[in-house]
Amino acid sequence: MSTPQTEQGTEAALRLRLYVAGDAPNSTTAAANLRSAVAQVSTHRVDLEIIDVLIDPKRALRDRILMTPMLVRLEPAPERRVLGNLSNRAALLDLLALDGSKHG
Repeated sequence: MSTPQTEQGTEAALRLRLYVAGDAPNSTTAAANLRSAVAQVSTHRVDLEIIDVLIDPKRALRDRILMTPMLVRLEPAPERRVLGNLSNRAALLDLLALDGSKHG
């Protein structure tokens, strides 16, 4: 089952999907790290969907997700995927950057 959430902002500039495995430590850490990073890009609307692959394994297979936690940036294109607990803050903010700028 997925949990769609919309963070603050005005127009959908960033669409993210986070695949987790229940409340496994890396999954909960990834979700917390992502929410914290999204707060730094809060001038844009962020659509975040969290999918628990333990509840919906067919969805994970259909979306070609074989490992978790996996963050997929759907928009803006091109699609990008990051595997892990998202603890590398600089890399995560770079992925979330909408204007191509680097964040530190």
